[in-house]
Order: sequence, then structure tokens, then C-alpha cells
Amino acid sequence: MTNADTTTTGTTEANGADWPAWQESWDRQQEWYMPDREERFRIMLDMVEALVGTTPRVLDLACGTGSITARLLARFPGAVSTGVDLDPALLAIAEGTFAGDERVSFVTADLKDPDWPARLPYDSYDAVLTATALHWLHREPLAALYGRIAELVRDGGVFMNADHMIDESTPRLNAAERAWSHARRERARDAGALDWAAWWQVAAQDPVLAVPTARRFEIYGEHADGEMPSPAWHARVLREKGFGEARPVWCSPSDTLLLALK
Repeated sequence: MTNADTTTTGTTEANGADWPAWQESWDRQQEWYMPDREERFRIMLDMVEALVGTTPRVLDLACGTGSITARLLARFPGAVSTGVDLDPALLAIAEGTFAGDERVSFVTADLKDPDWPARLPYDSYDAVLTATALHWLHREPLAALYGRIAELVRDGGVFMNADHMIDESTPRLNAAERAWSHARRERARDAGALDWAAWWQVAAQDPVLAVPTARRFEIYGEHADGEMPSPAWHARVLREKGFGEARPVWCSPSDTLLLALK
């Protein structure tokens, strides 16, 4: 990853793109991997409402196309969201989608950079939310990131991470789930679903997204080599970094929504 320091507020240089279509395409591609994706978002927002109310100030961490922000604002119109990411192609889609919405701002930043919080428009947040992103990090930089997140979440605020979290104490169960999921995905791909690689091939051919997609692969390569520690590891590290409580509030055979309360 590389560092960047550009802050944008709901604008994009590209005009004429069908941003809703790109959002829909991204959602379908992600659901190829996670058919229960909307359920985890629903539970995430349930917990936001339960713990910090219906007008939260939210940090959408590693926001991508703004999937969390879109669902947040649809459910809580009085919310405010700051999206942070480094991917120029996904940020282009996010900025195009929310152009003109004063509730939303975006910051381009590398989460491995210890100074990235200084670029945010607010010193603290009611909720920091992220999904299917932090497994790109290894344990050491992820633990450091958790410490910075703890400093951003206000007292009584919440952090939630929905991601792949593998319990290594159940190897047979894990192997069976992987085999079943692989077979399901192959059936869906045979029926025309786009996987990660195919989706990016389409983006690279689009006149609006071709340049930011090329820049994206210069930054990340094909895929980062991160880690997927267990929910117990995440909960323990979050408590060590300053959260008072931490535990799963939703799980599937391979994924967990881990909630930490400040």
C-alpha cells in the first residue's frame, strides 16, 4: 500500500457514469462470496441504533463504494458519514454515488499510516463501522489500527467489524464450509455471476473507471496477503486497546460481526 493525502467531499472528476448500476454490480459481486451480506448489515445497524441512536456520526472505515454508508443513510436519514479508503476506483464510485449529499464526505488515506486520523473532519465518532476489508491486514498492523480506532470512538460509542474470522480450533468444520462455499460459488459463476477478478476486468474496460482501476492495481496488486484471526483474537485485542466490552453479535460459518463498546 502507498500513502495518499487527498480529501474529497462527495465529488468526482468523472461525469456521465451510471453510479447506481455500479453499486448494484458491486453488491452482486460481493454477494457471490457472502449471500448473507445484507443480514450482517441489518444487524450492524440494529446495534448502532441500540447503542448510539438514530442520528449517529459514523466513520465508514475502508468504505469501498460506500455500501455501509448507503444503508446507514437509508435507515437513518439524520446520520452523518465519513468514508475512508485508499482504493481510487471504489472511491470514484462512492463519490459519484453521494455527490451533493452534505451528510457524506470521503477521505483518501492508507490505514497503515499512523497519521491517517488527522485527516478526518471530526475528532471523534459515535460509531466506526467496517465490513469485509480488514482481513487485508496482518495481525500487527491490525492491532495498531484497533488502537487508533479506540481513540476515535467516543465514550459509549461502538466499533463493529464484519469480516472473515477463522477459528483454527475447528479444522474439519472449516474445511467442510470451504468446500461447500466453493461449490456454491462455482454454480453461481456458471450461471453468470461475476467473481472478484471478473468484476475488476469489467471496471478496467469502462471509460470512467479505467484510469482509477489501473491506479488501484498499482497500489494493491491482485490481492493483499493479510490474515483472518479468530473472533476471540479480535475481541481480546480490542479490549487491550481500550474498549470496555467486545464480542460477536452475529456470525455465519466463516464470518463474524464483532462489536466493541467503548
